[in-house]
Amino acid sequence: MARALVLRHHVEDSPGLIGEALVARGVELDVRLLDEATPTPVLEGHELLVILGSKCAVYDHEVEAAWFGRELDLMAAADRAGVAILGVCFGAQALCRLFGGEVSRAPQGEVGWFEVEVTEGVDLSRGPWFEFHFDHCALPADARVWATSPLAVQAFALGRHVGVQFHPEIDEAQLKEWLAADPDDARELGLDLEALLAQTARETPAARRRAQGLVDLFLAHAGRA
Repeated sequence: MARALVLRHHVEDSPGLIGEALVARGVELDVRLLDEATPTPVLEGHELLVILGSKCAVYDHEVEAAWFGRELDLMAAADRAGVAILGVCFGAQALCRLFGGEVSRAPQGEVGWFEVEVTEGVDLSRGPWFEFHFDHCALPADARVWATSPLAVQAFALGRHVGVQFHPEIDEAQLKEWLAADPDDARELGLDLEALLAQTARETPAARRRAQGLVDLFLAHAGRA
């Protein structure tokens, strides 16, 4: 059985629908918290690395000194060892940075459910996918763009690795955990929390199928199908 090391950066985060899809395909999950108070997880014994989102920015030097530098080192070790990485939101931005791209504050964030424009020949759903980000990637030259929106690159491949700016792991249960962890922050963004949760409840069954499709695409791309 293949094993995936899943890095989360907040206790309220989980691999959610992505985790469900990986487990259904015979992948064992090893979910670890990585922040300033925790040690760097051991990569040995894992064939896949999944990096979830974060409230932090990949260009914050204090965050890099506190813990993100260790995460970049772990990602570089995974690349050298042939371990495929799936980066989600912050994880995708970390992939971009690791391989020489740039990440910066976006002129406008995306929060909610959005469709994306998929590159011809890429077997990825248009969505809608759940977005919650305020930064965007300028990819390195050797990246292959898989999907975009008017505001950001939404999915890309770098070698055997895949990054997605959206959150394919999100279902109604996890969004509730996010909002409960920081309700004031969500309200400051002007979000109608009840409406967003209701929409997420409606989207969850289809989002589960879309997450399964994304996992199949990632595993095939990584040679792990």
